Amino acid sequence: MIRSAVTVSLVAEAQGGPFVFWYDLQAAAAQASRLGFDAIEIFPPGPEAIPAHAVTQLTSGLDLAVAAVGTGAGWVKHKLHLCQPEKSQRDAAKLFIRSMIEAAAAIGAPAIIGSMQGRWDAAVDRKTAVSYLLEGLEELGEFAEKNGQILIYEPLNRYETNLATTLRAASELLAPLSTKNVKLLADLFHMNIEETDLAVAIRTASDTIGHVHFVDSNRRAAGMGHMDYGPIAAALQEIKYDRYLSAEALALPDSVTAAEQTIHTFQKYFPR
Repeated sequence: MIRSAVTVSLVAEAQGGPFVFWYDLQAAAAQASRLGFDAIEIFPPGPEAIPAHAVTQLTSGLDLAVAAVGTGAGWVKHKLHLCQPEKSQRDAAKLFIRSMIEAAAAIGAPAIIGSMQGRWDAAVDRKTAVSYLLEGLEELGEFAEKNGQILIYEPLNRYETNLATTLRAASELLAPLSTKNVKLLADLFHMNIEETDLAVAIRTASDTIGHVHFVDSNRRAAGMGHMDYGPIAAALQEIKYDRYLSAEALALPDSVTAAEQTIHTFQKYFPR
């Protein structure tokens, strides 16, 4: 069964980014439960912000799960990513992600690698950057498996990375990995920029998809742009996707309205 989720950011440095709720995890969870979401997706500044006992007590009391935990604070807060030229920087990035994988697993959720994947540039050419990224994903994918979770890798649009920008490119990039525990995040906003046909891309990626960001073409809540969700919903049902559609969307015009619009659109295309 496809389930709904909504994002909450606890990272001050990410202010203005595409997250529906901000800063107050307890209030965000209460709103998510009231509106009928199945889960929340958390973007924390570090593992200390999501202590297992407190988060589990909060979510279980509201009949919610944690869909995923983002690692992006490693980049926006600490300026670390997996393709940096210095080994010490890459090691620090991996250490941060490992800590997030452990913290996420303790609350029953996978971790996402998005902005922390990095990019190639004048200091690190493409071939070297890809080798660094694969080295990191190999290690971290195995570490996530030991913690009982998948690891989610997110292809981003061309303005945010120059590595893999489509589901096909990401699948090809991951193909050399020995671990099969790294799955893809299909973010509909990024896909709207990069894919020629979102439904075809989903069908082609099929069993490699481990998470979906449910958002509209303008990065506002689903139903506030011009995304055609009918073919997308059909493709997800055809491939028997059974994880979360999580609203990583701008809090416009405000958090509650964005969340209400998201759950309305979700229920329209994925009725129970």
